[in-house]
Amino acid sequence: MTNTAAADGRARSQRPSLAAIRTMHPSVFAFVMATGIISTGSFLLGPSWLSRVLLVVAAVGLGGLGIALLVRLALFRSNVAADIQAPEKVFGFFTIVAGADVLGVRLSAAGHPLATAILAMAAAAIWLLLTYGVPASLVLRHGRDSVLAGVNGSWLLWVVATQSLAAAACFLVPAYPSQAVLLASFAAGLWGVAIVLYLLLVALILLRWLTVPMTPATLGPPYWILMGATAISVLAGARILTLPATLPVVRATAGFVEGFSFTLWAFGTWWVPMLIVLGLWRYVSRHYPLTYEPTMWSVVFPLGMYCVATLAFGKVAHLSFMEPIARFMLWVAVAAWLAVVIVFLAKLVRRPAAPAEPAAPGEPAAPGEKAAKSAASSQQV
Repeated sequence: MTNTAAADGRARSQRPSLAAIRTMHPSVFAFVMATGIISTGSFLLGPSWLSRVLLVVAAVGLGGLGIALLVRLALFRSNVAADIQAPEKVFGFFTIVAGADVLGVRLSAAGHPLATAILAMAAAAIWLLLTYGVPASLVLRHGRDSVLAGVNGSWLLWVVATQSLAAAACFLVPAYPSQAVLLASFAAGLWGVAIVLYLLLVALILLRWLTVPMTPATLGPPYWILMGATAISVLAGARILTLPATLPVVRATAGFVEGFSFTLWAFGTWWVPMLIVLGLWRYVSRHYPLTYEPTMWSVVFPLGMYCVATLAFGKVAHLSFMEPIARFMLWVAVAAWLAVVIVFLAKLVRRPAAPAEPAAPGEPAAPGEKAAKSAASSQQV
């Protein structure tokens, strides 16, 4: 009896962490994306101490979330499978790719190309699996309802992940000149693929807006990726333009990349007021509760990426008016990062008891799997 009680105590002490892993949102790596890109922005514009602090936070976040993901894959495969089958959530897995690449870009800027290369290769392998597996899983949904109702801004994480690989490849060119032609071609090719994906996915999002009723719950933070996807496309384009002009792929695409990158920057800027209006409709007009959700980092990342992309493209295109905009947007992104952290901590402070939800067969139990009365009676026994 004593051994049983001790085992129950150990299981109960593990349940909160296991429950958090079991219900971990696929987009949770957006925290690494947001923190890493603000670290890059502050590395370029200052203050340097903020950049170093956020770099450490992003690196620890990537490592910790990576371990949590491996545990989830080992212990809660049915939950992962459910996320893969959910059109509104599955594209969140692309944050793994983008998070690794964004951190790699920051490390490259600090003079650590080997770390960038390792992260980029791991991200490329995951991207290859997701870029064919995710759309295939949606297309081959025999006998299921249409996935159109599940279309949201998170689908554009596919674009963000693809452009993050393009940017990482560009950052590796100076460190590995012998592979410059291959890396530059890889970057330019992925940049073009991501542009086409953006156009296709924006069309799907607009179709969803016009055909499926919109509610405050569905009009969430991921729609800010409409702007974030343009911003990282501009950054990748700017990095392609900084590659040696002697490279064949740079000679062939430079004019198009520069012109279309500016168009994307303008379109991303156009999105900002629209997204603010949609946010006001959600939280002010419809009184949607302002509580923490992992997708909130999908608001912070676009703001930080807009800062870095504006600065990078302004320099390569010799547009001096862009630097003041980048400096202003850096502090907007920092304020947004702090706001999300505060909302997260506030949720932790007043975190209620987890609701009852049985675990899948063969999986560890999690908190909330017994009703309050059952818990009370077990304590009495």
